[in-house]
Amino acid sequence: MSRYRILPYGVLVAGCLFAIFPYYLTLLTAFKGPGQLFGTAPWEPGLPPSTAAFDRLFGSGFGGYLVNTVAVTVGITVGQLVFAVLAAYAFARLSFPGRDVLFWVYLSTLMVPPVVTMIPLYLMMQKLGLVDTWAGLILPTVLGTPYAIFLLRQFFRTIPADLEDAARIDGAGRVRTLLSIVLPLSKPILVTVTTLAVVANWNSFLWPLIITSSEDKRLLSVGIALFKSEIGVDYNAVMAGSLIALAPLLVLFIFFQRFIVRSVAVTGLK
Repeated sequence: MSRYRILPYGVLVAGCLFAIFPYYLTLLTAFKGPGQLFGTAPWEPGLPPSTAAFDRLFGSGFGGYLVNTVAVTVGITVGQLVFAVLAAYAFARLSFPGRDVLFWVYLSTLMVPPVVTMIPLYLMMQKLGLVDTWAGLILPTVLGTPYAIFLLRQFFRTIPADLEDAARIDGAGRVRTLLSIVLPLSKPILVTVTTLAVVANWNSFLWPLIITSSEDKRLLSVGIALFKSEIGVDYNAVMAGSLIALAPLLVLFIFFQRFIVRSVAVTGLK
């Protein structure tokens, strides 16, 4: 193999190592004891491994943050999936005046940074009396996102309309056609949308930080950030929390990466 063919692989390997290195440091730091943090180089493991950082972490109420994050993530993800499917099917298959204009206007909201709408959204929640409540935490995103609706709509449009016509000839209505024909054929994109929603909601930080103040409603990302300020810079415990937050997402991607690649490829080609 010539050096010109080896060079691209060398660049890819270097890029891969560069991307993985922060996670490697997180893993090592999480299992170092207090004396090992500054007694060893950052890229050297602490011997013997210590779980003291995890003990301090869960002793500070971190377990409650983890439960809250799981509950909120599941609730918002289910809501986003249900409403995004209904909206995407309407945009893909139903005919009504202004359908395409409405879709592109809604999709254009992707160009607006979320931070721009943060203050108006907070004022709305304040007027409704939903500040520091579970409803205020969940409502702004539970009804679906433009990106999820776009992905689903593009995928639904790749499904032959003849299949739905045949179902309607057999007496199936819109809802039955959606549930029995469209959704079973859309497993890859449903997995992709679910995965993206889980990642976004699991890592959500700014809105939970603004809308909630009670410790019993604190989420994982906020808990890790405030953990630093409450007891000082405890790098071991912070890295332990980051490792716990990272692990479910890593497992999720490993199991469903083939569905993500397939669905994105299909929606991109249409």
